[in-house]
Amino acid sequence: MAAKANKVALATTSQLAADAAAEIADLGGNAADCGIAAAISSINTQPGVCALAGSAFITIWEAGRKPITIDGNVAIPGIGLPADHDPVAEVVEIEYGGGIKTLVGASSVAVPGTLAALHKASELYGKLPWRDLLQPTIRAVRNGFPFARACHYYLGYAGKVIYGRSDDGYRALHDENGRLRDVDNTILIPHLADSLTAIADEGERIFYEGEIGRRIVAHVAERGGTLTIDDLKNYVPEIRDSLVVTVGSWQIATNPPPAIGGAGLAAMLLSFGTEPMEAWDHASVLRLIRTQQAVMSYRQENIYTADDITAPVEEILELAKSQTLLSRWSSGSTVHTSSVDRNGLAFSITASSGYGSGEMPGNTGIWLNNCLGEIELNRSGLLAGPPGKRLPSNMAPSALRRENCVLAIGSPGADRITTALHQFLVNFVQLDLDLNDAVTHSRMHLKIDDASSNLAVEPGIDLPDIEFQITRYPEPNMYFGGVVAALADTSGKFQAAADPRREGGTYIGPNGH
Repeated sequence: MAAKANKVALATTSQLAADAAAEIADLGGNAADCGIAAAISSINTQPGVCALAGSAFITIWEAGRKPITIDGNVAIPGIGLPADHDPVAEVVEIEYGGGIKTLVGASSVAVPGTLAALHKASELYGKLPWRDLLQPTIRAVRNGFPFARACHYYLGYAGKVIYGRSDDGYRALHDENGRLRDVDNTILIPHLADSLTAIADEGERIFYEGEIGRRIVAHVAERGGTLTIDDLKNYVPEIRDSLVVTVGSWQIATNPPPAIGGAGLAAMLLSFGTEPMEAWDHASVLRLIRTQQAVMSYRQENIYTADDITAPVEEILELAKSQTLLSRWSSGSTVHTSSVDRNGLAFSITASSGYGSGEMPGNTGIWLNNCLGEIELNRSGLLAGPPGKRLPSNMAPSALRRENCVLAIGSPGADRITTALHQFLVNFVQLDLDLNDAVTHSRMHLKIDDASSNLAVEPGIDLPDIEFQITRYPEPNMYFGGVVAALADTSGKFQAAADPRREGGTYIGPNGH
């Protein structure tokens, strides 16, 4: 007898991934099953934007239980290497987002955690067999999938300088004349379907202890990197209590330390306040800018450089709660999936592989992360600390509850994740915008670095007089993230909204609303 299709609402960063979730819901999968299937699809069919050998955080909130976050973040490699090992990575600069400097190559590769986190979430919260969750993606990568516009946009900057480092990867993305393939062209990544089939059949350990892992380690070692087989064998996803704050009538559960993103989002929410708003007038826009300035400045000066971020995270949250943070401090690549179901389970997962190392071990089809080389996050360099230590992360998958209602949200977008989610929540909670309107509303992001500050702004925001340099985008842009949100209430109403900045996809089923 066929399983009864579950009622699930899901939003994610591609329609192909949403269709994968629909297939799993038809088999009786819950929000966790559908979220995992959609995430696996997004991770493997959005080249440049994400890849399997990266990092992930998953926030899960069951009705009647406390929320938890599965930490599948990348870790520092090097178990078993001599103390005098001296890795060297290549510095590249690309013009994406106004200019980015990052490190690529084998020495930029950290210990990947995405697959371990997904498998653990399936074990703890899923209803369907692990193998079933990978089948839509295996079929898509074996037959070829359309080149998404968001991927094409990023690879227009990084396609050759980063993703030209492996023969299989380069040929998958470029035509016989060396030109980046066009949007919607079919992408075929050699060997990826075979790797995913092995992972479906044998579980995640083939990646961490078996043939796939050995190929990854051999490739990295041959090119001077620090990833070892012991790093992979010893990797374990960690389960933590989510960071929970209350804003208005909502409880918000998000990514806790040692990640940075959740604490940043919580600090923005608490600092901005919950005063009633009617519109984004000059006073509200100015308060948003000052909130971003306060939180991003604090992160830049206190959290990014800390060996242990526990104390500075506690301080920023206390400053935000007491409303003193503003006065003290104001002078590829990520994918996300959000899902909820009829039983009130909220599942929110964000995954990243950094800007990409450009490395693809032979016969795997799997691109490796460059998370050791994300200079804005990893300030300690390629030898960042003891092997096994988790690296910082901006990811902030979140779940929200109030009486009779549950909402899962998240966004890709590096340091724009927290500002994108904060603006969505102001739109949805304080301005009472429809879920879709709250997602699509114009955004801004204050970028602070050691030398200057720049306010990036989309059309539709009426700025007051401010002292910052301003970059005006002519239209909504993937630089500002890609918020996806899924909502369910006890009356049976389900909603899903996916950000058009990332060509997102949604699913509500069965039988729509």
